Order: sequence, then C-alpha cells, then structure tokens
Amino acid sequence: MSFVERYTNVTQDVILEGLKLVGVRYKMGGNSVENGLDCSSFVQMVFKESIGAYLPRTAREQSQVGEQIDASQLQPGDLVFFNTMRRTFSHVGIYLGDNHFMHAPRAGSEVRVENMNNSYWQSRFNGARRIIEAR
Repeated sequence: MSFVERYTNVTQDVILEGLKLVGVRYKMGGNSVENGLDCSSFVQMVFKESIGAYLPRTAREQSQVGEQIDASQLQPGDLVFFNTMRRTFSHVGIYLGDNHFMHAPRAGSEVRVENMNNSYWQSRFNGARRIIEAR
C-alpha cells in the first residue's frame, strides 16, 4: 500500500467516524454518545475511535496538537478552531472539504455539518491544525 492510499484511508476513517455521530445531542462536558458530546469530546472521540489517536480533552489543548496550517491549506480531517466564547480556540470541529466542517455546536443542538462560509463562522475562525500527517 502506498503512502497516499494509507493516508487517504486514514482521512476517510476519521470523516466516516465523525459522520456516524451526526445527530448526537450536544451536552457541555458530555463525553458519550448516550449522554451527549461537546465540541472537543466529539473531536476526541472521532480520532480515538477511527485511528486510535488520543487528543487532549479541551479545544484549547487540542489547538496545541499537530501542525499549525493556514486556512488556504485546509484538507479533510484537519481541525478547525473558532472563538465562540470571547476567547480564542474555544470551539473545534473537523474539516470535511468544500468549506464544510462537522462539530457539536451548542446546547439545544446536535452534532452536524455546517458551512464555514457562513458569516458567523467566518468572523470567528481562529485557525487550523493538521493531526493526520502528510497525505
């Protein structure tokens, strides 16, 4: 198997694992499908279940893992960060491609896919990190 095939498959595993969780309810501090997930536990669970990668628990801690990348370099599987609580790196999601990402947004909501071109997300974008190495 070539490196390209291997990393493409790793990325697919991450994306498919995340998409399985679409519809799971949001719960601040939640860390299970049954009780609900918050943004960082969603990301943490997806990476652990799909590729066995252990990420830190909070969005702020996750913003320190992997390689920092520019928005113009985004690839599926990259982590995207937003300032949603008047502090940097307070929200995290997983980039899907075509300016879409999946995340656990807020109380009263559920894991879903959204467009980063939406003005709300555009104005709050903080940066991105690559966890899955060169693909």
